[in-house]
Amino acid sequence: MSATAQSRQTDAGPYLAARAAAAAQDYEAAVDWFQTALGADPRNPDLLEGAIAGLLATGEINEALPLAERLREIETRSQIADMVLQIDAARRGDWDMIFALLEEGRGVGPLIDGLTRAWARLGEGRMDLALSAFDEVIETPGLRGFGLYHKALALAVAGDFAAADDIFGAAPSNGLPVTRPVVTAHAQILQQLDRHEDALALLDQAGRGDPILEALRARIATTPQPEWSFVTNAVEGLADLYITVAGALGDELPGSFALLYARAALALDPDRVEGLLTTANLLEQTGRLDLAQAAYARVPKDDPAYVSAELGRAEVLRRSGEPARALEVLEQLTRTAPDLPGVRIAIGDLHRAQGEDAAAETAYGEAIRLTGENAAWWLYYMRGIARHAQNDWPGAEADFRDALVVDPDRAEVLNFLGYSLVERSEALDEALDMIERAVRAQPANGAIVDSLGWAQFKLGRYEEAVGHLERAAELEPVDPIVNDHLGDGYWAVGRFIEARFQWQRALSFDPAPDEAERIRAKLEKGLDAVITDEGGTPLRQVAQGD
Repeated sequence: MSATAQSRQTDAGPYLAARAAAAAQDYEAAVDWFQTALGADPRNPDLLEGAIAGLLATGEINEALPLAERLREIETRSQIADMVLQIDAARRGDWDMIFALLEEGRGVGPLIDGLTRAWARLGEGRMDLALSAFDEVIETPGLRGFGLYHKALALAVAGDFAAADDIFGAAPSNGLPVTRPVVTAHAQILQQLDRHEDALALLDQAGRGDPILEALRARIATTPQPEWSFVTNAVEGLADLYITVAGALGDELPGSFALLYARAALALDPDRVEGLLTTANLLEQTGRLDLAQAAYARVPKDDPAYVSAELGRAEVLRRSGEPARALEVLEQLTRTAPDLPGVRIAIGDLHRAQGEDAAAETAYGEAIRLTGENAAWWLYYMRGIARHAQNDWPGAEADFRDALVVDPDRAEVLNFLGYSLVERSEALDEALDMIERAVRAQPANGAIVDSLGWAQFKLGRYEEAVGHLERAAELEPVDPIVNDHLGDGYWAVGRFIEARFQWQRALSFDPAPDEAERIRAKLEKGLDAVITDEGGTPLRQVAQGD
């Protein structure tokens, strides 16, 4: 938001402070400073819009409404203010006001305006006009999927579940992407049509790997709920619209902008769980972890999304520097959802981030047990890393090899296992083959290219190794280990000055203390002397295959 000439006529101090606070996502302070500036210039459009944005970002739409009305009075266009005016009218069921605002050109954007008009027609009881309005959106280039989704919801609100199923059942061939909301709504519609088994089959197929859909599937299987509850009226339809747009914008624009749409959704339907999750996610993106935690905490325990919300809350607590509280949330989840592997994985990730490798290994092991024969490669990989950190090489190697049984071409595992074998001087030919396969899969990954060069170095193929080590240093120019390896490669081929230069570079990038000590020793007396002191095989003998 750029300052206008009118802004520059005000006291610049509060205005600049407000903008600085807004840029830092300190919405509360921004509102205070904007309102301070408005005290001296109450009809300044930039100040009004800034205050409205800050209030909407914190969910204070009632306080934003008088400021939006003031902008309308002074005949200033503002998408944010017009959004507030439309939401207020919808909450009051004043559909005529929405049409009036749209006639004045007070819209939010082509997608929002088109679907708002359609839902407003449904709100006033004109389903014929509503369907025509939805069709207009469907026929607009780039908006087909949005229009089909909302038309299907509107048909379900009107009780025409068969027509709604026709739309959802044709996805994605009709241009409607198969997202979580689409699957959730479709499953409920199938239940309305007494197609309970079809609803379960849909969730089995489309919900695999999505904890919310998996929880919904388990709930439907045990306690079928035949009533339609996804969207039951025009106001809830508009709330879902704003959630849809917030999610789409969050992938393309700064989270602070998309957050305004998510807050708009909650203003229309305060308890809408998808809105709470979207809001929490966007607040995480903008660094407002305190507000994100509050949004996650509002998801009720009896909702299928509760476990996902608690996992999100635990992650927010971890990022906020409160690992003990995060662990408390996760441990409570093990009692709420004892058979859910995702909870154990989150516990493992938390312990690993805290350097508690034994506890991480235990948690990952529980996740593998719960997952059974369907355990993903990365579960074995993560437990292998935890075991490796505890110097349990037999256990780590077994996990890495199990990961490769699940996914034989997984570059991360091939590289880690191959590099570890190289470092241990074990099965070097097999290790080299693994790393070469990893490089073919990810040729621009500096760490993996370095592993290839280092394996060749260990095999005494020094000239060949140098080329890969140089490439790795190009890809990872400030990595101390990569630069140290390149220095060793240069030394092995007799390029001693360049070797010392690389070792100096490696020291400048803050290597681990033991690595730094070894690099200093190499700088003092050379690599050959260091290898001799360590009881290793001299470079010349390695090159000769001895």
